[in-house]
Amino acid sequence: MLRRSIIALAGVLLAGPVAAQQPLKIALIYGKTGPLEAYARQTEAGFMLGLEYATQGKMEVNGRKIQVILKDDQLKPDMGKAALEQAYADDKVDLAVGTTSSAVALAMLPIAEEFKKVLIVEPAVADQITGEKWNRYIFRTARSSMQDALAAAATLKDENINIATLAQDYAFGKDGIASFKEALATVGSKAKIVHEEYAPQNTTDFTAAGQRLFDALKDKPGRRIIAAVWAGAHPLPKLMDLKPERYKIEIAPGGNILPVMAGWKQFPGLEGAIYYYWGFPKNPVNDWLVTEYKKKNNGAPPDFFVAGGMAAAMAAVEAVKKAGSTDTEKLIAAMEGMTFDTPKGKMTFRKEDHQALQVMYQWRMKANPPDSVDLLDLVREIPADEMKLPIKNKR
Repeated sequence: MLRRSIIALAGVLLAGPVAAQQPLKIALIYGKTGPLEAYARQTEAGFMLGLEYATQGKMEVNGRKIQVILKDDQLKPDMGKAALEQAYADDKVDLAVGTTSSAVALAMLPIAEEFKKVLIVEPAVADQITGEKWNRYIFRTARSSMQDALAAAATLKDENINIATLAQDYAFGKDGIASFKEALATVGSKAKIVHEEYAPQNTTDFTAAGQRLFDALKDKPGRRIIAAVWAGAHPLPKLMDLKPERYKIEIAPGGNILPVMAGWKQFPGLEGAIYYYWGFPKNPVNDWLVTEYKKKNNGAPPDFFVAGGMAAAMAAVEAVKKAGSTDTEKLIAAMEGMTFDTPKGKMTFRKEDHQALQVMYQWRMKANPPDSVDLLDLVREIPADEMKLPIKNKR
């Protein structure tokens, strides 16, 4: 009897340290195959750097080593759902992060609710994610379409502006334009939307679409602007080839990744709003990110989605630290209202819909950019509290 007790005690003593050292598993799901591969690669790079920064290089939280499980959804909603199901059910991840496409992210939301596990959405932006399709297991570090729109609208408050819009014919584009129209009203802009143009995602010839946009604007009084909401290869250069200046039409392209904006260097003075540009934030996190990313990438600075990936990682680490656990209910309690560091400065998960409130930036293309990465001047930082983000979920 005594021998059995000693063996049982030994088993408990051995099991304790083993259990304490179980890895903290995080699934990173992204669209690495397809036209948004560059976005996915940036998200992964930023996510790994974020874990490094948030853990001071130890890659562990609360004594648990972090294990990142990568899954490519190939930008397909059914594959995104399957990847998240596998992550929760088979890989036994503690939480998940993803994904690149808004359409795929929307398909994944019910899976998080089914498994009662946290999903941090990054970088998908469709408003429905923290709107009518939202559930309490969803948190988003990515900006929403409405945040993009509010930032853009904040740059278009002049009187007597007529706007025609161009967007891709799927969730991202349609959400973006709907949000833009609402945002103009929210910021008190007097601008009028006179035409909406939607084109397939793979459009390369914008001649017909461009002419319809020009026709809608060319006889309007005041400023005439084409506002574009576009993911991937941007239509701006091709629209400019159609010579909108002959009708005194301006293009407002929004922000984008550096390789895309490098193609806009020939348009000095071009303005827009952007989620992140490496030279704008002035804080220790961004200083570290720029320095470390340049070291690892032959001097190239971090781009748009690198910052987003880093923000998601820092949110995940802060949540686990604050909760002292990976229990879902403890994580949710810790994350609601949680403020955390990112390369953009502080973000806060709003309690009502778990959307990260964050600053945005108004930019102007430099007159003579010296290279393909030193492109933008900061006009102003747009504070989070200036963008009155509506709550659209049904909580």
